Order: sequence, then C-alpha cells, then structure tokens
Amino acid sequence: MRPAPAILACTLFTAAAARAELELPPPFPADPDQAMERTCFQTGKAWSPQGNLRSDVALVYGIDKDLPARMQTWRDRGYRLHVMTGVSWGQYQDYLYGRFDGVNHVDNAQTDRNGKVISHGGDVYYMCPAENYGKFLCVGVQRALDAGAEAIHLEEPEFWARAGYSEGFKREWKDYYKEDWQAPHESVDSQWKASKLKYYLYRRALQQVFDHVKEFNQRTGKQVRCYVPTHSLLNYAHWKIVSPQSSLAKLDGCNGYIAQVWTGTSRTPNVYRGVRKERTFETAFLEYGAMQNLVKATGRTVWYLNDPIEDNPRHDWTDYRTNWESTMVASLLQPDVSQFEVAPWPERIFGGKYPRNVPAEQQQTIPPEYATELQVVMNALNDMKQPDYAWDCGSRGIGVLVSDSLMFQREGPAPSDGDMSHFYGQALPLLKRGIPVTPVQLENVVLPGFLKDLKVLVLSYEGQKPQSPEVHPPLAEWVKQGGVLVVADEDGDLYNGVKEWWNEGGKTHANPRQDLFRTLGLQDTDFPEGGSQRKAVGKGEVVWIRLSPVTFTHLAEEEADYVATLKASLEKTGGTWQETNHLVLRRGPYFAAAGLDESVGGPAKILKGRFVNLFDPGLKVQREVELKPGARCFLLDLQAGKGDRLLASACKALAKERKKGLEWTVEGVAGTPALVLIACGKRPAAVKLDGVDVESYDYLGGEGLLYVRFENSSGPRSLVVEFE
Repeated sequence: MRPAPAILACTLFTAAAARAELELPPPFPADPDQAMERTCFQTGKAWSPQGNLRSDVALVYGIDKDLPARMQTWRDRGYRLHVMTGVSWGQYQDYLYGRFDGVNHVDNAQTDRNGKVISHGGDVYYMCPAENYGKFLCVGVQRALDAGAEAIHLEEPEFWARAGYSEGFKREWKDYYKEDWQAPHESVDSQWKASKLKYYLYRRALQQVFDHVKEFNQRTGKQVRCYVPTHSLLNYAHWKIVSPQSSLAKLDGCNGYIAQVWTGTSRTPNVYRGVRKERTFETAFLEYGAMQNLVKATGRTVWYLNDPIEDNPRHDWTDYRTNWESTMVASLLQPDVSQFEVAPWPERIFGGKYPRNVPAEQQQTIPPEYATELQVVMNALNDMKQPDYAWDCGSRGIGVLVSDSLMFQREGPAPSDGDMSHFYGQALPLLKRGIPVTPVQLENVVLPGFLKDLKVLVLSYEGQKPQSPEVHPPLAEWVKQGGVLVVADEDGDLYNGVKEWWNEGGKTHANPRQDLFRTLGLQDTDFPEGGSQRKAVGKGEVVWIRLSPVTFTHLAEEEADYVATLKASLEKTGGTWQETNHLVLRRGPYFAAAGLDESVGGPAKILKGRFVNLFDPGLKVQREVELKPGARCFLLDLQAGKGDRLLASACKALAKERKKGLEWTVEGVAGTPALVLIACGKRPAAVKLDGVDVESYDYLGGEGLLYVRFENSSGPRSLVVEFE
C-alpha cells in the first residue's frame, strides 16, 4: 500500500509531541474476542483521535528510532500491536549512504536501462536487496521486537520489471547464474532470467528477516509472527512488477499475507467486449480471489485490505465512496476469509481534504454520512467469521490457472498483452455471467486436496509459464479423476523458447503445453485443427482451443464459442450451467450482493425480507432490495436473530453485563456522527451516555428498532438503555 508523503515523514511525528498535544484517554476495556485479530489498520503516527478506529490490532508503521514511543501510545489505548515496514523501500538512507556499515550502497538502488534510479519519492529508492540489505532490515526489525511487537509485516517486496541495470543487480546476476550480466531487454531469455533473479532476491531477503525473528523467538520463548502485505499477482503483473508471491508461503517463518487490494489497484482498466475501462468490482473480485487461493491448503492466514479512499488524492469523495463499496463487496464475496485490514492511514481518511487538484476552498473533509457508514461497516467486519453461508449466483466450480510467472513477461523485447487480456479474456466472460470464477495458483496444485472443489479448469501458457514440471502430474491426475481441463493456447508466445526445463535448456523446440499433454498421455495429433477439440482422459476430458485468450475479450464470436465450450465442459462433469446478472453471498445474517453490468439479460434480482443496508448511513429498513446493474449492497438480515441486541454501530460497542436494561462501552473516531441500531422489544424509558440523557434517539415500535445518535468520542463512554 503506497503511503502518502505525510506518512513517509512519520518519523518526524514523535510520541512525545503527541502526548504534549493531547491527554490520552483511558484504555478501552478488554474485548474477549480481540485475540482473534479480526480487524486491523496501519498507521505511521502515534495515537490520535482521528486514527482511533478501535480495531483489534494497530499496525504501527516504520522501524525508525521513534517506533517504540509510537507503539506505546497505541498500547496505552488497549490495541494489540503489530509492526509494518516496507521491504523494498523506506526511510533507509542510513543503509544507502554508509551510516549502517560504512559502505555506500546507492548502487543497489533499482535502475532502469537509461540509468535512472527508480524512486518512491526523493531518495526513497526501490532496492535491489543485497544480503547486507537484509541484515539492515533485521536491525530495524529487532527494534520492533524489543518494543514488544506481536507480529512483523514486511510489505511490498517489489522489483520493477523495467529495472535490472544497476551495478548491484549485475553482481547478483553473476553470483546467481555464474555468468556475466545480460541486459534484460535484449532477448526474451535474458528478460526471463532477470525476472527469475528478482523473484529470488526478495524471497532471500524475506527469509533473512524470518530467520532473525525465528531466532528471537527461540531465544526469548516468544511467538512473534511474520506476514507479507502484498498486492495481488494480477495487479503486480498488470503494473509490471516482480514479487515472490506464492513462493513465500513455502518459506520457513511466513505466517501469511495481507491482500493489498483497493481502489488504486482495482480501478486499473481492462478490456471486455472490446471496451477498455475501469471495472473496479470485477477486478477486485478476481484480485481478492487470487490472494485467497494463494493461502488455500497452506495453513497460512490472509487479511483483506480495504481503503476508503486511495493513494491518488485527485478524486472526490463520491468517487472514493463508490469504489470503496465495490471493493468491499468484492472482498465479502470470499467466504473463507474473515479477517480484514479496514484502512491504511486512517488519519488521511478522517483528517484529509479532497480532491487535492482543486483550489483549497473547494477541498472537503470527509462527509459526515460517509464517516458514519465507514465505521458501521468496519465494526460489522468483526462479525464475518460465519461458517454458515450460501450462494445465489451462476455456476460454481470453475477456475483459471495463474502462475507467478505472469510477472516475468511484462517488459521488452516481447511483453505480454498490456491489458492482461490473456488472463481477463479467460475470467471476465465468466464473471460477467454471475459465475464466481476462481484464480487458481498453479504452483499450489501440488498441495493435497488443492483442486478438490473444482470441476473445470482453464489454462493458457500465453503470458505465463510453469516454473517447474512438478505441477503437471497433479493436473493430469485431477483430469483422470473426472475434471475437465480447457486449454486456450495457439502456442505463439515467444517465451515458449526461453532456455528452460520443458525444452531441455533450449536444446529442443518443445513448449510447456506439450509437456502437459505428454503427462496426460496426449499428443497434438489427438486434436484435429480448427475449433475446440475434446479428448477423454480417464474419467475426465481435455479440451484444446487453438486461440489466444486475448481474443475472448475483443471478439464477440470467440467469446460466445469460449463460453459454450465451458458450458459443455461443466455439464460433462455432471454440473449444471447457470448464468445470472448478480452475485449474492449470504454469510450468516449478512448478505454481500452485487448487480452486474455488461451481463446477461433479464430482470434484476430482488431480495425480499427485512434488511438494513450497512452502506446506508441512516440504516433504514428495506423490505426489497433490487440488484440493478452496478448495485453494491452489504445487508444485515433483521430476522436472523432474536432478543434485544445490538445490530450495527458506527462506533466500537462492547456489551456489558447489566441486571436491568442494556449497556455498552462505546468509542469511535472523535467528532464523527455515531449511529447505534438496537433490536429492542419495547420502548425505552431513557437512553443515557455517561449518565447524561441522549437527546437524539428514535424508537420504531412497529419494527422493534431503536436508533441512537450522538457524536463519537475518542475515549470510552457508557451507553445505557433503560426500561420501565
């Protein structure tokens, strides 16, 4: 998650200054479920009323000398403490200029072919991580460990595809390949080798830190965990960045990821039916799915990030809100994930003015209704561990195979499709028909049970390649057990010819698809030229469409034929083909719902019942919710529970035992409007906040609902509902 310049300067904001500026309120009472670490947020600042989101965990950012003091301000307020820092960049000038080890390391900054150093801003450079850089990171991480961090987050291990020209990278090349450096742009083989090296270098750097934390744990008896906040594979490939991705789950000491998916990544335009535009919801759905699939069957954890604004400050609040609702619904449509990073940099959300590209008098702080909506949703996310769920959507059980090598073919001399249509061409025709297609991590098919829920897999080696031959036998076995593998490939990718395992280091003209077919017991001659051809393999089938998947996003006839092929393939497995113009997932009492545009015809889906939409800052009761194209809803079913209880709140609300009436301890972002919705069987005699009558509350007797409104405070207060 790319921080704003103010966050990069967080070292200037000391805890001492924060304490001098305000008197810290008492800590919030202990939440018995806080150890579940259901929600978190990242901040580069000491505690402040504007940053007080009351999540279970505060991810305190940066490993500078002020870190322990900043951590203490959050500890004093009752938060669990993790520490996050950049792994590919940061305020690491001590390393660059020799103050760390007496050696200048500027030649380890990532550099493009024109000799330009790639910067995150000023002399905050993206690094080519030499082994001494890993040692430098360990020193800063030790500061976090000494200050009591419960987990370390090393974010964004990123090596730009256009980089690979620094003296540091040339040294790493010679050490790794035992040969002189080759300019990456001069051949597909050298570009491929450069990407593989970049992939390895950040895996090595992260392992250095993981090992350091492991040694600390062994020495102290503690159990500090390590996570990697990272963009999705789809975004990194689209933005032309190389990162270790799936390989990190195999490293000793990696406990999981934060899926850094937000408006900034998901609004990246793609092409569908020949139209290139932003499709934030669909892109986010596929990005989150790719990140969930990264940890599937690995035992690792993943949090889903949401950002109520984004790094680009030139949009207005309506734009931020609309796109945030799209990414939020997309994240909720992954039922296996129930942990969320609810915001990065809360101070820029609740304290910033936007858009920044207009005169100052036209810039606005966050609209009060959006501040209320955000806090209602953030608190509801604490309740997302719901094992009971049900879909209302198109056919399930279809996946598109993706490999980390999607990132390896993104620069010259023969870059893959600039709009990533070799992937989106396979996925969007399904998703737009209400089919919750899953990106399936190719490297993970070797894990036991990884493919068990899938009936049809789509694969193309255009734009990506299998990193090892070990992935083909489990794919073949899955087909033999009854799965259908649809291969969309015309064998035209020049990277088929790189010197790799499938062609014996360049000694043959074989390509990786041919190795897969050999593993399946097939030959090219088993598939006559023209159209899509099927061949039985065991209980399953292999289908070969001799086309580039890019054509599926540009040409209507090819899209229709592709969808017809998948329909027949699913039916071959005994599945039923169904298309919808919506996606709905019920998670316990909650519904995540989206109406799709560019979709199939027919009337819009109507949900009937008794709901409140948590995106509605007034939480009005709705009997019908129509999922028109573009609709995004996060609904609470009011009929799903019984008894007097809190339903939703734009503040943290922790229930307290009380002989008569109801009571909660409440706290939120100071100065924002709080709304608390309570299921209440009878009209209250009084509603009090810290013993003072609340002036604004409404009781709807016909609904049995009590709405309580007040201004949030950054300290704990007692909210009491009294009855006669």
